[in-house]
Amino acid sequence: MLIEKRLNEILTIVEQKRSVTVQELMQVLNASESTIRRDLNTLDAEGLIVKVHGGALAVGSTYYTKDDDVTNRKDLNKEAKLQIARYAAALIKPYDFIYMDAGTTTEMMIDYITEKKAVFVTNATIHAKKLSQIGCTTYILGGEYKATTEAIVGEEAYISLSKYNFTKGFWGANGVKRLNGFSTPDLKEAMVKQKSMERCKERYVLCDNSKFSKISSVNFAEFSSAKIITDMIRDETYLNCNNIIEASKEMKNN
Repeated sequence: MLIEKRLNEILTIVEQKRSVTVQELMQVLNASESTIRRDLNTLDAEGLIVKVHGGALAVGSTYYTKDDDVTNRKDLNKEAKLQIARYAAALIKPYDFIYMDAGTTTEMMIDYITEKKAVFVTNATIHAKKLSQIGCTTYILGGEYKATTEAIVGEEAYISLSKYNFTKGFWGANGVKRLNGFSTPDLKEAMVKQKSMERCKERYVLCDNSKFSKISSVNFAEFSSAKIITDMIRDETYLNCNNIIEASKEMKNN
């Protein structure tokens, strides 16, 4: 295929899907990985697409490469987060072995936890403190401390997760998109999220509606790998997803 035709086809695919992976383009265009990456570099240099890790986005897509400080995020979409946190906390049952990821919404869960016979493991220093204060048996991962998210991350935390088998886990995400899955800006934090999910039976990602159709630098799980607890669905793209739980509707029904 002539390079000009291939570039036009890539541009058409990206504009139609809004985001695409290198592997998808390789299949559709029957081209090698090096060829696709070279073409994406060309289109990105011309300002026609946005080249990202593992693929490309249409110009104008929402893409985040940096974490905001946790203190700046606590009051964002607070009412939505409270709904999500309240519903998520009610899922904890006696003798559950829970993994709780760092994040503002997972932190809010703690105020609604009534089940004290569950045991918790977390990579968040503030979560560990609050869980202990309400009388929960709590373990914290060791590793590198990341100040912006108040999380323990890195290789040591990743390795230590191998010994655990969680019944339920709750995670935050910076981006949630059907094609790209769940993502976060930091590689070390993504590693811990990914490993803890692998060690968990029931997985729940907590995210308010502002996180949908957004993408961060590093994917840590596929979209279908966890149930998503949100306040309400506003993006029609996600209306028929069986793994999405709208906390506002569920609480009204109960």
